[in-house]
Amino acid sequence: MALGFLLGWLAAVRLCKRTGQNADALSSLLTWLMLAAVVGARTAYVLEHWSTEFARQPFSVLRVDQGGLMFYGGLIAAAFVLVVYTRVYRQHLFQVTDLVLAVVPLGHALGRIGCFMHGCCYGKITDSWIGVCFPRESPAWWEQVSAIPPLLERTALKSLPVIPTQLIEAAANALLFALLATLYPSRHRSRGFITGCYLIGYALLRFTIEYLRGDPRMAVGPLSISQTISIGLLGLGLFCLAYAKRQQTTQTP
Repeated sequence: MALGFLLGWLAAVRLCKRTGQNADALSSLLTWLMLAAVVGARTAYVLEHWSTEFARQPFSVLRVDQGGLMFYGGLIAAAFVLVVYTRVYRQHLFQVTDLVLAVVPLGHALGRIGCFMHGCCYGKITDSWIGVCFPRESPAWWEQVSAIPPLLERTALKSLPVIPTQLIEAAANALLFALLATLYPSRHRSRGFITGCYLIGYALLRFTIEYLRGDPRMAVGPLSISQTISIGLLGLGLFCLAYAKRQQTTQTP
């Protein structure tokens, strides 16, 4: 995740230079965004898993090193910081979000690789060639051992093979970053366009990936909480594209 923040910052600086923008203020902004993202991601995860993981050991909330972050929680917290930042420094909200969201998929891709290394956010059990077995004591192993009835014996050295949803999402985020970074130099003046493309692209990606996930998640009716949030982000993304198109039409002589 730390590597993701670093490379995201470097990519944002590069995009600023390519478009003639001042990148000096990026460091402080991205520092605040990083802190907000971690706090928001941890808070969302704790709220979703309080009864199963934290109720008996509340101090384990602080053990971020043991995993347990929810991306959408971090995105919402970072969005709040962005709104405050643009208000304080009197910048157009979409001017800032277009730049930040153009590089977020790069950091997110590396974050998902971290998820794979930790073993969280795993997929459903599969017998296909893409299945991955996680080692003893991993989240997938624990879930399968604790299932009723158990899917694994406690003596098992590895989990049953599961879909590597972390790597699938990492690859999809890398492609999304490549698309947005390519579009940004020519479309950064269409305020809201890159923001809309990111929100729509990631919302569709996450909504689909959720059907492959096998780890326990909060449900909202027939959907997971992440799918519900994705629907909201899809609508927000469409609004951003409509705003960008309207602004472009207004500015055209």
